[in-house]
Amino acid sequence: MTDGLLGIHHVTAITDDAARNYKFFTEVLGMRLVKKTVNQDDIQTYHTFFADDVGSPGTDVTFFDFPNIPKGRRGTNSISRIGLRVPDDAALEYYQDRFEEFGVKNDGIQELFEKKVLPFEEADGQRFQLFSDENDNGVAPGTPWKNGPVPEKKAVYGLGPIEITVSYFDDFKKLLGDVYKMKPIREEEDVTLLEVGEGGNGGQVILRKDETSPARQGYGEVHHVSFRVKDHDTLKQWEEKYNELGMGHSGNVNRFYFEALYTRIGDILVELSTDGPGFMGDEPYETLGESLSLPPFLESQREQIEAKVRPFNTKRS
Repeated sequence: MTDGLLGIHHVTAITDDAARNYKFFTEVLGMRLVKKTVNQDDIQTYHTFFADDVGSPGTDVTFFDFPNIPKGRRGTNSISRIGLRVPDDAALEYYQDRFEEFGVKNDGIQELFEKKVLPFEEADGQRFQLFSDENDNGVAPGTPWKNGPVPEKKAVYGLGPIEITVSYFDDFKKLLGDVYKMKPIREEEDVTLLEVGEGGNGGQVILRKDETSPARQGYGEVHHVSFRVKDHDTLKQWEEKYNELGMGHSGNVNRFYFEALYTRIGDILVELSTDGPGFMGDEPYETLGESLSLPPFLESQREQIEAKVRPFNTKRS
C-alpha cells in the first residue's frame, strides 16, 4: 500500500528574465525568495524559489531562467495556470488594487467553483490565479513573509489549485484517480475539480478539456508540477508503484532541498517531492535567498558556475 499524496508541493515555470521575475514576485506579489540556486540539470541557468516566510512545502513557485529560449505558445496539453492562496476575500480586493497600482494585467475578481478568484499575468504572459481561502478547510497554508511589502493578513501564503488542460481529458482524469487517488469533487462541462490529501485549495487540480492546438514550452509557460509526499520511504513506495504499473520514471533524484521522482503523463511532467529537508539547512533565516546557494555536489564548480550565470542582486538584509 502506497502512502497518499499530501497536496501540492511546488510548481516550476520558465522565465525570460530572472531579475525582473524576482522583482515581480518579491515587490509586487510579496512572496519571499527562499533560494537562489542553479538548475541542477543545466547548471548555467538559475533556479529561483519563491515561497512563504520559511520555504514551507506547498508554498513555492520556482523558475528556470533559460537564456535565449523562445516564448512559449499557449494551448492544450499543458499546465495552463498556477494557483496561489491568500487568506480571504478582502485580500483579493487588496491585490486587485495593488495590481492596478503596479500595472499588472488582471481579469478582476471572479467566481470559480464557488470560490472568489483573481486571475492575473506576469509581464512574460505567465498565467496565475489568486484563490481566496475565505471558506477553505483543507491543507494548511504556510506563513506569510514577515518582512515583505504586503501586510501579513493579506499576503500570498501558499499554492492554490493547479490548472491542467488536456485533449485526452477522460483518460487523464481516470489516471489521476487510479494512480494518485485524486477524487472528483465538482464536475461541469469539460472541467473537473479534483482533490487529494486533506483537499481544499492546497490539494486541488482543475482539469480542463481542450482539443485545439497544443501548447509549446518556452518562457511564460509551466515546466512541471510537483505533489507532496511525506519522506524518503514514501518516495520509494511510489517508485515501486510506478514499476508495478509499467510507468516510466526518473528514479529517486536527490535535489538536496528535497528528494524527487519524475514521470510523464502524456505531455504533463509530474514530480513527487518529499517535504524535507527544506531550504533552511544551508542559509540562515535572516538571509535566505540573498546569495547563490549550491548543493554540496556542485560546490566544487562554484567558480565556473558564477562565471556563467548572469549576476543579479537579491540582497535585502
